Amino acid sequence: MLTKELVEEEIRFEDKDEDLISKLPDCILVEIVSRLPTTKEAIRTGTLSKRWKHLWTSVSNLVFLDHNENKFVFDFFSFVDKTLTQRPRLKLYTFRLHTYYNSRLYGSHIQNWIRYVVSCNVEHLILRLWNRGHRNEFPLGQFVFINSCFTHITLSCCALNPTGAISWKNLRKLCIAFGKFDEDFIENVSSGSPVLETLELKYCYGYKRLNITSKSVKNLVFDGYMHASYNDIIEFNAPNILTLTVQDVLVLTKFLLLNVSSLVEAHLDYTIPSWEYVTTIEEAEEEMLKGFILNLRHVKHLKVGISCSKVWFPLWML
Repeated sequence: MLTKELVEEEIRFEDKDEDLISKLPDCILVEIVSRLPTTKEAIRTGTLSKRWKHLWTSVSNLVFLDHNENKFVFDFFSFVDKTLTQRPRLKLYTFRLHTYYNSRLYGSHIQNWIRYVVSCNVEHLILRLWNRGHRNEFPLGQFVFINSCFTHITLSCCALNPTGAISWKNLRKLCIAFGKFDEDFIENVSSGSPVLETLELKYCYGYKRLNITSKSVKNLVFDGYMHASYNDIIEFNAPNILTLTVQDVLVLTKFLLLNVSSLVEAHLDYTIPSWEYVTTIEEAEEEMLKGFILNLRHVKHLKVGISCSKVWFPLWML
């Protein structure tokens, strides 16, 4: 049971903590606010006191997540517009945008947001843009493909057809998801990204060959492939990569490793789905895994995940 003395002591302790927090410099408080999960939560800290009211305008991370696929679209876009209008053009570390949109109504809004964050020298650009009711990818302006501030880029459902050269001089990691591109795009990325180390491709399509000859790219993650044709054959040539991961669902006939002579570590954890017009799915799985094993004999560390185990164990017993 709490006595009067204990309650008074607890109050004095809480007051002491509150005083300590209020004495922190603005730069520390801004860092605290910047680490909140979303920008909306960062703005809400302004209700704590007058001192906190404008701290959010100096945050280095902007995170806007729209999970309402079928409602409140106008509210979300109005909120982002207002937020970026109130924030000065200060240096940005991360800009993360996840939203459903209608290209006719809100495409120009998104273009303006991207221009704003690029003008703030953003380093981490993360875009997940789902075009409501359409399969067309979001068209990125050429200014996105020429930027020396980017260090990490994630592009989901974005059109990858730059009108000119690609220049990402400080880019170290590139993730592309649900995007269409041709063989030339990857070669342009390699030539225009001299320090790129990691490339992740998730359910991308439009290409038949991945030719990665850059000496800087050391890690490749091939995270699923799905297109209209099951008969696709992907050729992969990357003589300088050190690690390779092939995972998730592969809707294709073959994945041919042409040259991975520098590879040290590989992880295989993929599945080939059953389709009505594919009568020899087991043979296709076995043939693909055999091809991988033969081309990965020199690899020091080979991990075969549970998805491949039903094929791996019969092969291992041979």
